[in-house]
Amino acid sequence: FELQASALEDSIVLSLGPTHSFALDEVKSYLKSASARDVLIQALLDAPMFGTRWRWNATAALAVRRMNGGKKVPPQFQRSDAQDLLTVVFPDQLACAENVAGEREIPEHPLVLQTLRDCLHETMDVDGFVRLLARIEAGDVGITSCELASPSPLSHAILNARPYAFLDDGEAEERRTKAVRIQPWMDLQTAADIGRLDLELIDRVKEETWPEIGDADELHDALVVYAFLTAAEAAADEWVASLEAQRRVTRLQTGPGSTLLIAAERLHEFAALFPDAAFTISPVRQDRPSREDALREVLRNRLELLGPITADALVAPLGLSADDALMGLVQLEAEGAVMRGHFSGSGTEEWCERRLLARMHRYTRDKLRAEVQPVSPAQFMRFLFRWHQLTGAQGDDERREGESGLAAVLRQLEGFAAPATAWEEDLLSARINDYEPAMLDRLCAAGRVVWWRPGDGGEPTARSGPIRGTPIVLCERDALAHWQQAASGDATGEAPLSSRATRVLDALRAHGASFFADLQHDAGLLGTEVEQALGELVAQGLVTCDSFAGLRALVMPAEARRRIRRRHGSYDIGINDAGRWALTRRPRPSPEAPGALADPHVEHIARVLLRRYGVVFRKLLEREAGLPPWRDLHYVYRRLEARGEVRGGRFVTGFAGEQFALPEAAAALRKTAKSEGHERVSLSAVDPLNLAGIITPGEKVPRLPGNRLLFENGVPIAVQSGGELRYLTALDAGAQWEAKNLLIRKQRPGSYHEPPARPQ
Repeated sequence: FELQASALEDSIVLSLGPTHSFALDEVKSYLKSASARDVLIQALLDAPMFGTRWRWNATAALAVRRMNGGKKVPPQFQRSDAQDLLTVVFPDQLACAENVAGEREIPEHPLVLQTLRDCLHETMDVDGFVRLLARIEAGDVGITSCELASPSPLSHAILNARPYAFLDDGEAEERRTKAVRIQPWMDLQTAADIGRLDLELIDRVKEETWPEIGDADELHDALVVYAFLTAAEAAADEWVASLEAQRRVTRLQTGPGSTLLIAAERLHEFAALFPDAAFTISPVRQDRPSREDALREVLRNRLELLGPITADALVAPLGLSADDALMGLVQLEAEGAVMRGHFSGSGTEEWCERRLLARMHRYTRDKLRAEVQPVSPAQFMRFLFRWHQLTGAQGDDERREGESGLAAVLRQLEGFAAPATAWEEDLLSARINDYEPAMLDRLCAAGRVVWWRPGDGGEPTARSGPIRGTPIVLCERDALAHWQQAASGDATGEAPLSSRATRVLDALRAHGASFFADLQHDAGLLGTEVEQALGELVAQGLVTCDSFAGLRALVMPAEARRRIRRRHGSYDIGINDAGRWALTRRPRPSPEAPGALADPHVEHIARVLLRRYGVVFRKLLEREAGLPPWRDLHYVYRRLEARGEVRGGRFVTGFAGEQFALPEAAAALRKTAKSEGHERVSLSAVDPLNLAGIITPGEKVPRLPGNRLLFENGVPIAVQSGGELRYLTALDAGAQWEAKNLLIRKQRPGSYHEPPARPQ
């Protein structure tokens, strides 16, 4: 178990695992005013403020020299001298925590005491802190605990805090707070409405549920189904008198002005609830249940009629208290028959029958869907270009930058199979400003990103090696298992391998991850033979490499390598600099997650598709390979919509079936549709945004690395396919020349990175 914690000046967040929890009301009793000062002193010893204040005091007291021989001592040397002094006067501060038993003993040294005083009284207000705790213990200050369906707007800063706020050693990418979904565009006025149902929809469901009684028999049926009705609810004295004359209904007085109408078929339950009551008719059933079972069944049927209601109001007609009904309600909740929460915003806990609550959520979903204004396919394409930051709001260049931007792009393109050479030449360079191959190599070498050759499905065939068009998937290492799991159903057997590939594969199985030189020695092959064997294994999806440079070297044309050797002598950036080669990890079984929407890999892929497109529907995924069936994805999206994590509706016109969108994507789509723009976007045909013939009308453009498309205002106007340039709309000579220049991509050395020229 690992506790993750972060702290800012006005907030603290504690992140617990799924199997650990504590009552919120207990938090206020964790700190006591009598021991708070000692606890705070032990905590600040590990904070950066102590080291900073110590160096300041040691320098001010001339215990650390600032000048030596008339020259200023460099800051790093002063820091080292201050740390050496601390080791002498306060050895427990720098000692290993495993060697310190209990709390660290504070030495009676003037510099240590002065440093603690500065931290407690200048950086912090320890006296005010202790007084506040004392007032809380005395009851002068109250603490309110709230269990919310979504984070408060006041917690957004701590949930997105930078690593300087972390109180543990966890990595920023592994914080549990990253899994917390924040409601977009929330303000303090709307935060109270989270989880609240529309009152009009609640009244609508109540009206639909209430029985329409047209005669005495229908009144009797209602009494049997819903356990009882009060005389005021029935409001049919003539039919009641008729049923009483037939000895089918009786009355029960439970309090002043409270009279219940009970059918003979349910009388045995009320006889158990009120054993001293005298009834004018005999029950149909002679067996009498226990009082707890009888009350539970009565509450179950009444909740099927009333909708969201408090426990007090539910049992008021019976003359009972909420405490009497609590056990029965909890049992119904454990069965899944009823749910508790704050549904109508009354501020008190309410109970509601599960099917009625589901109907209210369905009506809420339909209402939200009706608010969606669909846009045209052209406007949707404009949105996708901005979603991928291929163009700005006014056609400006808003491409991402740096390794952090590259990591964000790879998360958006996770699982997309693109030709090996197209990743750098067409996809990444189009989304990253000043992209360099070394950026991707560093992410791969650090273990954050991995590349993999997915299978094609069908009968396995022999392959000599990867070519420039070999499909490659790039994703984060933790996500690879999900995509392998999705593609595992396509595998039909092992492909035949050559003798060279078999020897290299056996070497990797025997010795594990190995460098190229080690593979030459272990397999007993020449360098070119090992290279060919690795190419064959990569083409079968059996082997991968620590860096993308290994794949880059395999798909590099031989002429390009010879040209580099001629220009730079013995310098070779090819296979020898690729790092270690290793077997591709087999798909590992995903652990069962409580509350999961579907199989873990299906839910993960469904979320990735939302991250890639913002808006997802069946037609959009027509060209995506290696995905679960749409029916499985659709089930996940429907569950996410019920949770409020995505919006459902008709976002793009002209396409059948349900459509789902992230809330921020839905807002960005509306903003894009309202804004004017005539931006032109040129992209490769292998790009996932090549949706010509799918979203936009016209013919599909083959997804080959040499083909390109030019969009204007979301509509394709020119296509370069098979070496031929075609204009899809009427353009004058000047516009044709401009379109032709935009279709000619900037030549980037994506397949290799030339080193600097040698000095002459």
